[in-house]
Amino acid sequence: MANNKEFRRNRIKHRVRKVVIGSTDRPRLSVFRSNRDIYVQLIDDKVGHTLVSCSSAVPEIRDQEGTKIEKSAMVGKLVAQKAQEAGISKVVFDRNGYLYHGRVKSLAEAAREGGLIF
Repeated sequence: MANNKEFRRNRIKHRVRKVVIGSTDRPRLSVFRSNRDIYVQLIDDKVGHTLVSCSSAVPEIRDQEGTKIEKSAMVGKLVAQKAQEAGISKVVFDRNGYLYHGRVKSLAEAAREGGLIF
């Protein structure tokens, strides 16, 4: 029963991924949360390419002081900025089976403030 939590997250992930599909017009904003960092990708599922990626492991975010929630907000703003530079304004949010609170919520709200529409 040790991996019960991971099994539950994978079940939710597959249920959501049946509906959430990224395209060239609206790529999928996929979030992965590890114990230490948070990673974000904008993915075009039609061709299977990552258009933009960002994480809290990049030096400009890693070296700053703050909690993991504050760093998640920095990642959200940075991915929104990179997406605007790539000409992307609308995305589909994929929380990847994680609950929408804490670091995931902070990232999503910061991405919205940065100009992404979802």
